[in-house]
Amino acid sequence: MTVPSLKCSIAPVQASAPGAQLLVLGPSLGTTSELWSAVLEQLTGDYRVLRFDLPGHGFSPATREPFTVGELADAVVELVDSVGGGAFHYAGVSLGGAIGLEVAARHPSRVLSLTVFCTGATIGTAESWRERAAQVRASGTASLVAQSASRWFAPGFLDSEADAGGATLNALLTVDDESYALCCEALAEHDMTARLGEIAAPTLCVAGEHDQATPSEKLRELARGIPNASYQQVAGVAHLPMLERPRKAAALILERTGARGHASPPARPADAHEQGMSVRRSVLGDAHVDASIAKTTPETADFQDFITRYAWGEVWSRPGLDRRSRSLLTLAALIAGGHENELGMHVRAALTNGLTRTEISEAILHTGIYAGVPAANSAFAIAREVFAAIDDKPVKG
Repeated sequence: MTVPSLKCSIAPVQASAPGAQLLVLGPSLGTTSELWSAVLEQLTGDYRVLRFDLPGHGFSPATREPFTVGELADAVVELVDSVGGGAFHYAGVSLGGAIGLEVAARHPSRVLSLTVFCTGATIGTAESWRERAAQVRASGTASLVAQSASRWFAPGFLDSEADAGGATLNALLTVDDESYALCCEALAEHDMTARLGEIAAPTLCVAGEHDQATPSEKLRELARGIPNASYQQVAGVAHLPMLERPRKAAALILERTGARGHASPPARPADAHEQGMSVRRSVLGDAHVDASIAKTTPETADFQDFITRYAWGEVWSRPGLDRRSRSLLTLAALIAGGHENELGMHVRAALTNGLTRTEISEAILHTGIYAGVPAANSAFAIAREVFAAIDDKPVKG
């Protein structure tokens, strides 16, 4: 295996801001960096934007040596180093999203934020990717155009946006066949499932409503596996939201990066309840949420919907704080307010969000100084019960 050579283009930030951060954009298999053209104007209001091409796509040279998705991630970091290095934001779609997951896991200190569209810890099946690699070696990328048209775009898009859709499909014809096949074989081996917990960057996982290649549940599952991730679905699109709804895709990236100034204000999720349920399950666990839902009565149904939409779908989903920080604030607020009935639940949530037992204890100690020793004493008792239950040990004393 080898680290392939990648080429890129860089769009400067519009404003006079020499210290502007770098945003890296990764394309889907079979497309070029032109896929991101419609979002550039919005993104360069705040960032220098680097768009790279996959091996044998666009400006990147063809290759004949096999590589892994992880080696593509290393190639991206080398590319960033060649233009000045440092930490950067990353957004990618499909294979470009898979590369972003690898970059964030392999080079955690380099990634400031991660936005992944229409991707997954795995994509498709190993068998299907090997079959596609064989098809391209036998018949070329031209043999993929019809199936790509139905897979990439939502119904009606090619009728209403014939120029944009046609240009993207035509770019597929220019891709080097062997390089494309090697990308397929890299995806056949791609599996981040066991390593998602290594991703520390604030992450947004975005699904397309009509995407069949990476359905919405795939992105919800991905968000549940990454410690500091949230989920959004873009309505009316399939596999390429940045082409089908560029303003929405750009707004989601800017929301995740925390851009200010030229960025649009954070958009409320199209379905705050769905978003909230995804975050609620990710933080509290399926067992707890299922038990809460099972206890819902006609009298409490509106309240359950309220906390799911507003607590989890809006506040916990905002990009301004990571989940570790939100857990620390929640613990302090519950201790100070004497809300012991929910404290145990949020001690567990804090562990899920990456806090250690020592850090939780420090948070309780610190809160005790400002909220009172009795409150901290009660909190320590509750935390001890939670830790003991996790360890399946009886509480002593």
